[in-house]
Amino acid sequence: MVLGPHAPRDSSPLANSPEEGPSFSGTGHPLAPAPRPLESPCLAPGRDAEDLGGLPPAVVDTITQARAPSTRRLYALKWSLFAKWCSSRHEDPQRCAVGSVLSFLQERLEGRLSPSTLKVYVAAIAAHHDAVEGKSLGKHDLIIRFLRGARRLNPSRPLFVPSWDLSVVLQGLQRAPFEPLQSVELKALSLKTALLTALTSIKRVGDLQAFSISETCLEFGPGYSHVILRPRPGYVPKVPTTPFRDQVVNLQALPQEEADPALALLCPVRALRIYLDRTQSFRLSEQLFVCFGAQRKGSAVSKQRIAHWLVDAISMAYLAQDMPPPVGLRAHSTRGVAASWALARGASLTDICRAAGWATPNTFARFYNLRVEPVSSQVVARNTSG
Repeated sequence: MVLGPHAPRDSSPLANSPEEGPSFSGTGHPLAPAPRPLESPCLAPGRDAEDLGGLPPAVVDTITQARAPSTRRLYALKWSLFAKWCSSRHEDPQRCAVGSVLSFLQERLEGRLSPSTLKVYVAAIAAHHDAVEGKSLGKHDLIIRFLRGARRLNPSRPLFVPSWDLSVVLQGLQRAPFEPLQSVELKALSLKTALLTALTSIKRVGDLQAFSISETCLEFGPGYSHVILRPRPGYVPKVPTTPFRDQVVNLQALPQEEADPALALLCPVRALRIYLDRTQSFRLSEQLFVCFGAQRKGSAVSKQRIAHWLVDAISMAYLAQDMPPPVGLRAHSTRGVAASWALARGASLTDICRAAGWATPNTFARFYNLRVEPVSSQVVARNTSG
């Protein structure tokens, strides 16, 4: 992932498409974000109901937006499981002792739940549990020490061998059902574009969802030599300390003079241009990736759905070559695979960490560095900015 000669220094890059098409730079997209309808807020049992119960619905809705919808759903699920556990023991989940919470967590730990999952349980319970000694339950010394002990007893064991082969996937993306890209089904076009964008940018699914096609967020370079992608205004990345400029992605087009003409089929700039052209007529959102299904066609796609797209794209690439898809595929694996391939191709570790949004190389070394052989194509290796 090496920046091309014309790429800005505050961007993170990749691939040159010889095809022509309508430009989206300079003019932006005519659609403005549709106002979000005000939904009736659903108060969670416990502290939320007591604290927010007497407030106007509009105020409650604004306060509940402090957490993302996916986080609220996850917390609600964890809280309901804890409340059911307390009910079976005739305890009040909102006011039970810290020892009861620790017993609940210990049962989950013995049930082979990971420390990170236990941490989510603590956050969900703390959101509804009364303060203990004037502090949130999650800040109680015994809870903190329990989670620390759980991590020591069950240290993370990252994979050192990728669960899928990037070279196999790239071969699959060059044939049906992903090509010819101008006429394939919208599903195949969406999946291929999302996967190429994920691989070449090394971004999280949340970052991919945040990309926008508004005038200030998307710009194609002269002759489609590159495309600059920026997140929607106000987007906060998972690691807030990451400078906003590092969220800017500059994907370089694959040069036309490549020895292997088939590599043009893997150009992310080409895929994005065709994707924007195909989705322009039915878009209902300025978000880059939109739903292709009949019921929500044109609406902004969720993070969970983009994750499914990435997994489905990898599986379809294997099936396109009559190979069984690997089991246990995860969308997040694209970051480790792409970063490891880039390192094997000679990209600097500093550039890789900058593109991926990792504060230090330690994160890559501990959790993402996989044993891979250098891939022959330059699809991934051209897109890490220095």
